[in-house]
Amino acid sequence: MLNLSLKLLAKESTVLAMTQEISTTFEHHFKNLKDPRVDRTKLYPLVEVLFVTLCGAICGAESWRDLVLFGEEKLDYLRKHYAFENGIPSKNTFARVFEALDTATFKDCFIEWVKSLQAIVNQVIAVDGKALRNSADKVEGRSAIHMVSAFATEARLVLAQQAVDEKSNEITAIPKLLKLLDLKGHIVTIDAMGTQRAIAKQIIEQGGNYVLALKGNQGTLNEDVRLFLETEAAKTKNNAISSQCEHVDKGHGRIEIRKCYVSNQIDWLTQKSQWEGLKSIVMLEETQESKGKISVERRFFISSLDTDAEKLANAIRCHWHVENSLHWVLDVVYNEDRSTVRKGNAAENMAIIRHMSLNMLNNAKGKFKNVGIKGLRKKAAWGNQTLSTILAQGL
Repeated sequence: MLNLSLKLLAKESTVLAMTQEISTTFEHHFKNLKDPRVDRTKLYPLVEVLFVTLCGAICGAESWRDLVLFGEEKLDYLRKHYAFENGIPSKNTFARVFEALDTATFKDCFIEWVKSLQAIVNQVIAVDGKALRNSADKVEGRSAIHMVSAFATEARLVLAQQAVDEKSNEITAIPKLLKLLDLKGHIVTIDAMGTQRAIAKQIIEQGGNYVLALKGNQGTLNEDVRLFLETEAAKTKNNAISSQCEHVDKGHGRIEIRKCYVSNQIDWLTQKSQWEGLKSIVMLEETQESKGKISVERRFFISSLDTDAEKLANAIRCHWHVENSLHWVLDVVYNEDRSTVRKGNAAENMAIIRHMSLNMLNNAKGKFKNVGIKGLRKKAAWGNQTLSTILAQGL
């Protein structure tokens, strides 16, 4: 009986220590965030509003009303971290706070927090954009917010995000996003929209390498690279292919063959001098066979990397993680495209909250066997210990 009591006491002590650490760390990361409300309206401290919102996002809350319902059901748990003397804020309070919260400072807090999660070393950083389709505000005459994110593909972490300025595009947002990142030792992958000379130069100047997709937006560059690599790859000998590799995947009645051809013989390329650090050109050929039908697709890239076909093929393949592990999850699991949060800064601030909660879930996923993000959100909503574990891993 004594041993059981000692074990229970030790467990309670551990839980208390974890709770205190979560609260202290949470406040530390967001200490520079200023409360936008005037003093007379601060019935609910900013830290409590933020904490309910983050916990709610982890557990599946998607609207201001959801946050109220979540907070009321989890009030005993939340009070282990903060006082909540006045209970849970109303949905209007949540809305007002996030509409007025300074997005630039919130984004800076997010980036510093991500840096504390783990060292992101020698990874592929995929840069890609996504529209928050339901964030358009017809009353204020604002179009939907388009958010460009930097995603560490191996760690499955959103490193930073940058909203595209109204009446602009990703070309102007990507340089701002890259300035927020430490690119030393990393490979940055961007789709054809971001294949710009100034962006390539910036990546090199910040100590990174690039793999940039080609399409018809760079004059004759795509066509020149295509003709050269297709011609050389077709030769059985004495070709200009410096490195190549092949991977075969089989499953679900389908065979997929991926071949990567790389050449560093690019002195003939008239635009070579215009691209900072350019060392190689790449062709990725994907052949799919399903139900007797064969399809072939070729895509082309320029890169500052040396001619290592395996490394380049991996970087190109990793880029799609931003679609599968970030954008798809935000759309299907978080229902981001259906969110009606749109006034003031609220849509962009809530996008940061979603990124934060997804980072925490991905960071904690290793603690739970055979549980995906969707299941882990349910498990956190149903069990306080799971929620605490996720918060502890993320904070």
